[in-house]
Amino acid sequence: MNLPIYLDYSATTPVDPRVIDAMLPYFNESFGNPSSIHRHGQIAEAAVESARETVAAALNCRPDEVVFTSCGSESDNLALRGAALAMREKTGADWILTSRLEHPAVTKTVEHLAKYHGFKIEWLDADEHGMIHPETVAKAICHETAVVSVMYANNEIGTINPVAEIAAVCRAQGVPFHTDAVQAAAYLPVDVDALGVDLLALGAHKFYGPKGSGALYVRKGTPLVPHLTGGGQEAGLRAGTSNVPYIVGLAEALRLTVQERDARAAHVRPLRDHLIGALLESIPDARLTGHPVTRLPNHCSFAFKDVDGNALLQALDAAGFACSSGSACKTGSPEPSEALKSLGLPREWALGSLRVTLGAGTTAGQVEAFLSVLPEKISRLRQLHSA
Repeated sequence: MNLPIYLDYSATTPVDPRVIDAMLPYFNESFGNPSSIHRHGQIAEAAVESARETVAAALNCRPDEVVFTSCGSESDNLALRGAALAMREKTGADWILTSRLEHPAVTKTVEHLAKYHGFKIEWLDADEHGMIHPETVAKAICHETAVVSVMYANNEIGTINPVAEIAAVCRAQGVPFHTDAVQAAAYLPVDVDALGVDLLALGAHKFYGPKGSGALYVRKGTPLVPHLTGGGQEAGLRAGTSNVPYIVGLAEALRLTVQERDARAAHVRPLRDHLIGALLESIPDARLTGHPVTRLPNHCSFAFKDVDGNALLQALDAAGFACSSGSACKTGSPEPSEALKSLGLPREWALGSLRVTLGAGTTAGQVEAFLSVLPEKISRLRQLHSA
């Protein structure tokens, strides 16, 4: 078994060689600025618009509903700031509904809107699996709601939310609904018509595309104020010189993802199920976090009682395994993530979180190697904890 073994595909993925091949010509041969009038610019512009059509086909939307950005976080920022400010200007609505289980690109953005722009936040409650239910949104939404944001699938615990049903609640109230689909796009359908969403954020590096490239779907007619102004690119919604090779890379990666989604899910799902079952059977005081069934097919997340999650990551890294944790070290003191706090886990459990995410390169042998090492690491850390 070759080490190290990468088990952190929710953090990022390697760029597919086919995606690299699609990108390469736009670094040197066809290097023009899409905003230029001459033929070099026209070739670059054609590449961007072809990529837009590819993304639109994957999302089942119109090309002019696709806005290219630098990443999923920027897409979330544009959606939330743009919709909140536009709706307040249009209707006076100044409430934002979201949950503490969202990615920081959402939670930090709405907190910024509250602090600096006077918006009010209502934090939606989740169930014990971290799922937001349509009924919860229906009880909270009203004519003063500017925008609702609920992620499609949770990056930390893997739970898939019923976004189509939540979108229907928002649609009935005439409130824009945004979903962060950055984690979901690799394995779940992103047909925006079927989902009924108004705003949907993507990040290429989660589905074997390049880092530094994202997209935002904006349903036609959805009011949106641009948050990056300048030369008027992206229909005036996102200024800045178009990153042609990365846009091309995102489009090709998304095209391949849609084409190969079922096969990719079929590869990781049995590996995930085996890993979860074997781990919970072999390690005492271990629990799965997130929904036991309605979760991403490549996603495993756990909490271990009386274990330091950061120390566990370091021990696994030293043993040749790359994973991640929901605990973040703050000024020397580990703290559980907001998502784990929202699940109501006691501190002695929440500090011992571990996320193991699989991908195209994961093999059964790698999973077995991981399972052969983890119990001893957990046991040793617990001994240190009790010493």
